[in-house]
Amino acid sequence: MSDTAAAAPKKKGKMKTILVGVVGVVVLLGGGVGAGLYAANSGLVGGGGAHPALKEDPNKPHLVPKSEQKRAGEGGEGGEGGHGGGESAEGGEGKSENHGAPTPEGAGGEPYASNYFAMDKEFTSNLQDSVHFVQVGVAVSTPYDEKVINNLKTNDIAIRSAILMTLGDTTEDQVFTSAGKQQLQKRLVAAINQTLREKEGFGGISNVYFTNFVVQ
Repeated sequence: MSDTAAAAPKKKGKMKTILVGVVGVVVLLGGGVGAGLYAANSGLVGGGGAHPALKEDPNKPHLVPKSEQKRAGEGGEGGEGGHGGGESAEGGEGKSENHGAPTPEGAGGEPYASNYFAMDKEFTSNLQDSVHFVQVGVAVSTPYDEKVINNLKTNDIAIRSAILMTLGDTTEDQVFTSAGKQQLQKRLVAAINQTLREKEGFGGISNVYFTNFVVQ
């Protein structure tokens, strides 16, 4: 056998060794880049903490703990308790926007304050498919700060329109029973929050209350 024939297998062996070495380097480099990206995104390297997208928006309404609640005579509206009922499946505000911890069983009510606001004028509307009409006074509550009430005032005309349309879709059966009135309250919460979200990007109303309710 010639020297050339004997050298051929050795060259092939060297080529395999070189290829294996190159592949190993590529794998190591890829792994290093991937690990670096993971560490950067998770805040382990650089940035010094949480991802910027997770920072709280200072312009967004914030929940008000009862300990920070303004009492009557202290320059603000408010009251004890709070019905964190929020919207039902029709819109889901209240509870869905409550980013705090849930109230422990037997802890004595909601952990957040109730900021109340009574709308200035009463609402009068015909009932659906009826000769009767309803006249109601409406007040709302929110566990959030004054931003929600200010949004409500700013969009008063749109809010009043949404309330009147909801009343106009109400039947006689709903206004003559307590259960029907409770359903109407939930529908009004959904209508108000939907309007606020469309106008301001945030709802925040947890409950609607009737300060007056007359059917004629």
